[in-house]
Amino acid sequence: MGNRYDVPEADAFTRAYWDAAAEGRLLIRRCGACARPHHYPREFCPYCWSEDVTWEDASGRATLYTWSVVHRNDLPPFGGRTPYVAAVVDLAEGPRMSTEVVGERAGLELRAGLELAVAFRDGVPVFRPAP
Repeated sequence: MGNRYDVPEADAFTRAYWDAAAEGRLLIRRCGACARPHHYPREFCPYCWSEDVTWEDASGRATLYTWSVVHRNDLPPFGGRTPYVAAVVDLAEGPRMSTEVVGERAGLELRAGLELAVAFRDGVPVFRPAP
């Protein structure tokens, strides 16, 4: 199959995140000291540096912050997906997340603030326009 560049290697810390994604659940981290949520998962709070952080289920709702339509990417398996929409979304809980927007008409209807819902492709969270 060769190397894939779309799925990070899970380690002991991130395994909970990837296991949840495989079950169709999006997790974020929340700090017990300052109560702020964050994403990507870290072992400490990026705001107050506390190590009192726990996993929690995210709602799966987000709004589109920015995006770019990628027409060429030679790294496997992206070449077979072009064009695709690389995006940054604001999760309903507050954190900003890098992702991909999917859907057959996604490239035509995108606009900042578009309501999105999480979907999962091969255990990786992606977003589609909300119904």
